[in-house]
Amino acid sequence: MQVEPFTFSSFMTNCYLCHDAGEAVLVDASCETTDEQRQVQALIEELDLEVVHLLLTHAHVDHIFGCHFFEEQYDMRFAAHEAARPFIERAEEQATAFGVQVTPPSVPTTWLGEGDTVSFGNTTLEVLHTPGHSPDSISFVDRASQQALTGDVLFQNSIGRTQGLPQTSRDQLLRSITDKLLPLGDECTIYPGHGPQTTIGRERQQNPFVREAVKQ
Repeated sequence: MQVEPFTFSSFMTNCYLCHDAGEAVLVDASCETTDEQRQVQALIEELDLEVVHLLLTHAHVDHIFGCHFFEEQYDMRFAAHEAARPFIERAEEQATAFGVQVTPPSVPTTWLGEGDTVSFGNTTLEVLHTPGHSPDSISFVDRASQQALTGDVLFQNSIGRTQGLPQTSRDQLLRSITDKLLPLGDECTIYPGHGPQTTIGRERQQNPFVREAVKQ
C-alpha cells in the first residue's frame, strides 16, 4: 500500500490517499477549499487511480470538510463507524461551534466496526475500533505492510484531544492505544490525523502519554 498524505485547512488535518494496483481509498477528506479538493483530485488523475472506497476515521468537522465534494465526484458515500451518525447529522452545528462552515456529508450507508475489512488492489485494511477522542474513532490497519491510519488517536509525541469535545474519555483513549495499537508492533508506521507520520516503536519510547499508559 502506498500512502499519499495531504494536510489541509486551518486545523492542519491530514487527508490520505492510499492506493495499490490502480485502486485507491480516500481517508478523511479534510480539504476545506476548492483548491484543496483539486489537489487531491489532481493526484488521483495523475496516478490514474480508481477510487473504490471513501473512509472516515471519525466525523469531527475538520475531517469532513471535503466529504460532500468527493461523494458527488465518485457517486458513493463515506463509510464510518455507526457512532458517527449524530456527528454527521449535526455537522453544521459542529462547524458553527468552531466558527467555520461545512456542507454536510450524507449519512453513511456502510457502517464499519471492529474486525471489518476494506479491500482495494492487493491490500486489505482491517478496522479497529479505537474510541476515546470520539466514540466513532476507528483505525485502518494494513498488517501486510505494517501501516496504520489512526485518525486522532495517536500522534507523534501526543494523543487525541479529550477536553472540550463531546463524548470523550482519556482513559478509554489510552486503552485504545495500549490494547489496539501497541500490539501492532514497533515497526508499524502510523499515519495520524494531525502531524507527521511516526511509528509504534517511537511512540512507545518517546511519547509521554503512551509511557504513562503502559506503566498503568
